[in-house]
Amino acid sequence: MEILDTVIIGGGPAGYSAALYCTRAGLSTVIVEKMTPGGQMATTTQIDNYPGFEEGIDGFELGDKMRKGAERFGAKTHYAEVTGVSLEENPKKIATTNGDLYAKTVVIATGAAPRELGIADEQRFRGKGVGYCATCDGMFFRGKTVAVNGGGNTAVEDALFLSKLCEKVYLIHRRDTLRASRAEAQALEKAPNVEFLWNKVVTGLEGADKLEKIVLQDTVTKDTTTLDAQGLFVAIGRVPSTELFKDVLKTDVFGYIEADETTRTSIPGVFAVGDVRTKPLRQVVTAVGDGAVASKYIEEYITMEESK
Repeated sequence: MEILDTVIIGGGPAGYSAALYCTRAGLSTVIVEKMTPGGQMATTTQIDNYPGFEEGIDGFELGDKMRKGAERFGAKTHYAEVTGVSLEENPKKIATTNGDLYAKTVVIATGAAPRELGIADEQRFRGKGVGYCATCDGMFFRGKTVAVNGGGNTAVEDALFLSKLCEKVYLIHRRDTLRASRAEAQALEKAPNVEFLWNKVVTGLEGADKLEKIVLQDTVTKDTTTLDAQGLFVAIGRVPSTELFKDVLKTDVFGYIEADETTRTSIPGVFAVGDVRTKPLRQVVTAVGDGAVASKYIEEYITMEESK
């Protein structure tokens, strides 16, 4: 049975950054990724806030560059889905759909997924009008009428992006003021084809084969109205991908794994990096920083265990 120095669950920017630093430190490293390198970043067509790319870069391309960078120093990508973990054992066991892996340390870099509305017909219209990434799917709605549901920075950014493609954009928010930063909100307010629908929540979706109407309820009067729209982009937050770990590791009230700036979790030898851990800012650049930090404490943990 091969025992690796570390197994990294998740091939996003945090995961591949950790892999790069671990392999450069001479640690045997495997990244388990069930889909495409880059994680959520890979679904973004343009990243403008990652240093070193003056014209920005496609998220998928950046993810692949990170993979190649880590593999250049010996990291290996294991394409499979993790089905179970035994983190308190020594070595730690990671069960996957493509065989079991054993390691001295484990890095959790599973990220966070978009939060769904949780209403009837949401799944029926998913990919048929309902989406969760405007930069990914916005081009399909060029010249059409769409709505964005949310009031934070992501919702405002999505609405602004769509305003450059669509004939009409509605921003639906449950309150009468945005949670987004003032700078983001001011940019959106200047868009001539954007209309704000305050104090509204989405309660239903209608259409034959594709989305045609959005049912709204006023949070104040409780009146119901329908909105003609071919697209609805949901931007109401994210849900950490911690289902496998919630009964094993300490998490906060939102489900994020509790880990400080050392990335250590409640179990020795287990680290959490990127969007999956408790932190004030979730960006590609902070995820990459987490990966680098984790490698230092992984190496330190292994050295201490071997000296016992």
